[in-house]
Amino acid sequence: MTSLETLRSEFDRHPGYLDAASGGRGARRVVADMTANLTAWAAGTAGPATYDDAVARARAAYARIVHAPVGAVAIGTQVSVMASLLAVAVPDGAEVLCVEGDFSSMVFPFLAHADRIVVRHVALDRLAEEIGPRTFLVAFSLVQSATGEAADAEAVVAAARAAGALTFCDLTQAAGWTPVDATMFDATACAAYKWLTAPRGTGFLTVGEHLRDRLRPIHAGWYAGGDVWESCYGPTMALAGDARRFDVSPAWPVWIGAATALELFAGVDMTAVRRWDVDLADMFRSALGLGPGDSAIVSLPDPFGDARGRLAAAGCTVAGRAGRVRLSFHVWNDAEDVSRAVGALRS
Repeated sequence: MTSLETLRSEFDRHPGYLDAASGGRGARRVVADMTANLTAWAAGTAGPATYDDAVARARAAYARIVHAPVGAVAIGTQVSVMASLLAVAVPDGAEVLCVEGDFSSMVFPFLAHADRIVVRHVALDRLAEEIGPRTFLVAFSLVQSATGEAADAEAVVAAARAAGALTFCDLTQAAGWTPVDATMFDATACAAYKWLTAPRGTGFLTVGEHLRDRLRPIHAGWYAGGDVWESCYGPTMALAGDARRFDVSPAWPVWIGAATALELFAGVDMTAVRRWDVDLADMFRSALGLGPGDSAIVSLPDPFGDARGRLAAAGCTVAGRAGRVRLSFHVWNDAEDVSRAVGALRS
């Protein structure tokens, strides 16, 4: 088991970076591995076997992080692409229940089918109670991008099961700073470039065994084959028997970094990461006279961007989202970052 301090030591000090919810930072080991691969690519010595190994390592590490069987994990790129697999599976006339203000990648793939299905949006705190007999699928983020608010996942899953509905959960704003169990849900998606600090263009889909035959592998290509290197040409198609049938062809270089980044996080106690991140967020909240938030994300009203401007002037990298300023605290942050941000907002 990797200690939290060891994980933190993998990241160079860059004061004021408070935006893991927009994009993680590259650990030294990740940058070194990607740089070595670029050198090999330039020399023509980075062969496919290197990248296949990186994909396998990343898949296995992610499975450990979200407590899922490796065979339940497919590789992907963006959440919207993975969500489209669920969207095409919704029967005509059925209801998909979404959260008001959820990230568009968890909404647009379903709205694209609004001519044949019903997409209904409800407040996060009413999600479980709004699930009804017409609901086919509940699609929601475990942690909201704009506000950092966490869903009551247990209540949502219980209500969905009672109604015979499926659950599809976006783990992007949760995996990497808080413990996650993907097997709670029928399917999950995760973009790995935020809290898991992998390069952008890497993501994962988990699909329960009971659901695999109900999803059409609409993105199927050679990498979805049971034997990848025997699946390069038609006309026959023999897809993998597990979730790999939903794989998309990997953008090779980014998976070098993903494998290293995910192995760093797979080896650490995620409870310790959560405690570190949330303690920093709550330290910041307390200094502003706010109560604990139980989240690594702090989102404050900022309709005109004044607070974001003061934070930027003080050397803080933060995000503006939905008329709010969003700060996200992760393993590379410390009390000095909190003091910098508090000082900026008090100035």
